Amino acid sequence: MNSITLPKLSRISGELQLPGSKSLTNRALLLSALASGTTVLHNVLRSDDTERMLEALTALGVQLSATGSEVTLTGLGGPFKSDKQELQLFLGNAGTVMRPLTAALALSAGTFVLTGVERMCQRPIGPLVEALKTLGLELEYLNNDGFPPLKITGSAVRSHEVTIPGDTSSQFITALLLAAPLAHGLTLRVEGDLISKPYVDMTRRLMERFGVKVNRVGWRSFSVPDQPYVSPGNFLVEGDASAATYFLAAAAVAGSVTVQGLGKDSVQGDAAFARVLEQMGAQVEYGSSYIRVQKSGSQLSGIDVDMNDMPDAAMTLVPLALFTQGPVVIRNIGSWRVKETDRIFALSTEMRKLGVRVESGADYIAVDGSVRNHEQVAFDTYDDHRMAMALSLTAFDRPVTVNNPECTRKTYPDFFKDFLGLCSA
Repeated sequence: MNSITLPKLSRISGELQLPGSKSLTNRALLLSALASGTTVLHNVLRSDDTERMLEALTALGVQLSATGSEVTLTGLGGPFKSDKQELQLFLGNAGTVMRPLTAALALSAGTFVLTGVERMCQRPIGPLVEALKTLGLELEYLNNDGFPPLKITGSAVRSHEVTIPGDTSSQFITALLLAAPLAHGLTLRVEGDLISKPYVDMTRRLMERFGVKVNRVGWRSFSVPDQPYVSPGNFLVEGDASAATYFLAAAAVAGSVTVQGLGKDSVQGDAAFARVLEQMGAQVEYGSSYIRVQKSGSQLSGIDVDMNDMPDAAMTLVPLALFTQGPVVIRNIGSWRVKETDRIFALSTEMRKLGVRVESGADYIAVDGSVRNHEQVAFDTYDDHRMAMALSLTAFDRPVTVNNPECTRKTYPDFFKDFLGLCSA
């Protein structure tokens, strides 16, 4: 098994230009493909997940060219069309590709089979598929009900109203919103509590950049008019707010870091992670296009926090328990169970290797680092990019080995290069 060993780190200092946001990149690629006109996307993230979207769009007949972090697409001005008997698309473990394409292709012309890696075929998609079926669309589970792979036969809707539960994945709501213009308008009602609200708001704001205004009534109802997407011409993808959390958290522990490409007016909910660090005692400064975090003179405080709005960023808090006065308790994160791995189980298992006290349940994790061993450990990453990146923060406590570091290719191929480039032993 490939691995990387990090020495015991003492300090982090410097400035980092963030790679583009994965969530924004894949949304912008899809909207550019569906819009009329040519779109030039700047600061596009090039990673496993975004490559799956580029491959899928190419297979679906979208004309595009990619040079480094710039991608130019000529939009279709409407839904996809395939004259193949059955177009098969392999989407890896990219939820930000599988879920939106499921909705968009159900409203397109052709027959499509969507599949992915083994873990993707264990990640639920049932609420989205069943919602699409209530619109009169044709989708079929090819293996286990509620999960990919899927067979989709594109057709027209027979209804313009749909209801979907909001407590499994915000990507289901995002998928329906992004596809709504292809249905010539849609009213979407959410049952129960909607998780990860900032991700849905990101979708809504991005759709507006492509000419479609989404009307929202609280978090219970969304109305999308019968209006086509129109290219904005140029679009700059913000730096990845989730990726920023690892560097900002390290700075709160041991130094000072400025991340560029992300600021106070970010559309990404995870940009608010620095505010959580501020609550714990770090010094935080938000600029128009940067966020700076510095270690304060005193030890960070523990925290008991609801991270339902920032489930990806929440993982970064777990290793901080090694450096806080008091435990770190993270609540309302049930969505971790259906991510790239069961993240509550995985983080609980790996943190216990450090000798810390860990308690977890269906939707929470609590870590007390006041008692721990001092042994060098090797962490398993469960083929989950965020496990690898979050656990790297423990190197400020001791040398650690991270197994399968290549899993960071999913969203941040250069993570270890950038991380170690700012750190000193």
